[in-house]
Amino acid sequence: MKLLLIGLPLLWASGTLMAQDKRWSLQECLDYALENNIQLKEKAVTTASSKEDVLQQKSALFPSVSFSTSQSMNYRPFSKQTTSLEGGTMTFNTNAVSYNGSYGINAQWTVWNGGRNRLNIKDAELTHQQNELAETQQANSIQEQVARLYVQILYENEAIRVCQEILKASEMQVERAKEMVAVGSLAKVEQVQLEAQVAQDRYSLISAQSQLADYTLQLKQLLEIHDGEAFLVRPLDAEDSHVTVPLASQEEIYQYALENRPEIKNMKLGIERSKVSLSSARAGYMPTISLNGGLGTSNASAQVDGFGVQVKNNLAYSMGLSVSVPIYDNRAARTNIRKAKYSRESAELQLQEAQKQLYSTIESYFLDATNSQQQYLYAKKNVESMQESYNLTSEQFHLGLKNIVELTTGKNNLLQAQQQLLESKYNALYNIAMLNFYHGKNISL
Repeated sequence: MKLLLIGLPLLWASGTLMAQDKRWSLQECLDYALENNIQLKEKAVTTASSKEDVLQQKSALFPSVSFSTSQSMNYRPFSKQTTSLEGGTMTFNTNAVSYNGSYGINAQWTVWNGGRNRLNIKDAELTHQQNELAETQQANSIQEQVARLYVQILYENEAIRVCQEILKASEMQVERAKEMVAVGSLAKVEQVQLEAQVAQDRYSLISAQSQLADYTLQLKQLLEIHDGEAFLVRPLDAEDSHVTVPLASQEEIYQYALENRPEIKNMKLGIERSKVSLSSARAGYMPTISLNGGLGTSNASAQVDGFGVQVKNNLAYSMGLSVSVPIYDNRAARTNIRKAKYSRESAELQLQEAQKQLYSTIESYFLDATNSQQQYLYAKKNVESMQESYNLTSEQFHLGLKNIVELTTGKNNLLQAQQQLLESKYNALYNIAMLNFYHGKNISL
């Protein structure tokens, strides 16, 4: 028992450490966001609600049936008797309180209203389809945001590593400079300049750490993770072939997206809905034909017969046909028709705008990916060259052959080259992932 009591805290502590040390892959982040994001859940609720609208509109094709009853009581405090005539027989009732009840079942069925019932069904179905596409569109947007933040975090992690290496090298240079000042081979002012450079390198490191914390917070909020635990991503070991992979043509990606992206499909359904609305508005000129029927009975306390006999004897059936023909509707039908035409024109313009925006987005991703690939190849060679130059300058500085300005310049050039390499690398990976996503593939780095 004691071993169990000792082991439980150890297991809990071990589980806590494992949770804190968990490193999220991009796919895990995407799956978690799609399952837990509140905005996406709201879209799902809207979709489910629109499905109920479809079922309701379909039920309008069938008759509506209702049951009604009314119960009333009369009190005549100064009446000595009440008289009723039933079947030629006079009946006297001395009760001052009388009771009456009626019961009925009524049915109504719209046989024809210009086809608006079926048009309403079509409109509800199109609305439901639009909501499904809006839900997919929201899911796509969330995935794109997750991928962008994930790549930013990867970049900042590596930027921090570079800043730490630069800071470590700067601190070593300061220590070396102090030794050189002590023996008189270096001026004190150059030592001070190196110490100022250390302060600047520490500032750069803190700035990168701050950026990392901000991007991490944004990603956690997108994933609906609101605890205070550390959030770590899995390091990416991307080879050059992943960065410089050949791209599909821009036109090929655009044509695929034009046929499959939910935002374009949604706009096309908007045009279909506007056509349905126009047909429904034109139906306002059509007559409406309805059938109605009923079954009713009643009873009263002043009758001689009992409740069952009264209900049977008073049973009555009714059936009727009503026709409503619009003659003058204060311009309602004409206004609805014109507004429906304007709505259709607006939907067509929105489709054109969505197509233009889609092309612009793909074009931007394509240009950024192409440029980043070329920049990556250049930056990689530049880093190698700057590293060799900085190492040589650093050795010459220690021998007194280079001054502090040349050393600082070499280090800054190396730092800039390393940052350019990281930027081009992760820009290329992100834009390639987005192009693949618009081409129907899953987001991956």
